[in-house]
Amino acid sequence: MGQNKIMDQFAAVFSVFMVFFYLGIGIYVAFFFESSLDKSALVILGISFIFYGLYRAYRAYVKIVEVFFTADKDDDN
Repeated sequence: MGQNKIMDQFAAVFSVFMVFFYLGIGIYVAFFFESSLDKSALVILGISFIFYGLYRAYRAYVKIVEVFFTADKDDDN
């Protein structure tokens, strides 16, 4: 039981790092990346990363509240 909770907590914290990764990549690609690709294509790609990062932020928030701030449920009947 304890090992599963630790893994859930680790996954929740790791998902926060992934949120920052996706948001950072999105901002970098949309505004700072210089390439031979069309600027509008880079902005579309960057905005897609940003929206996905925001979605991951919401899911990470829900998971963190579930794992860290709810009481343990023992299903031992």
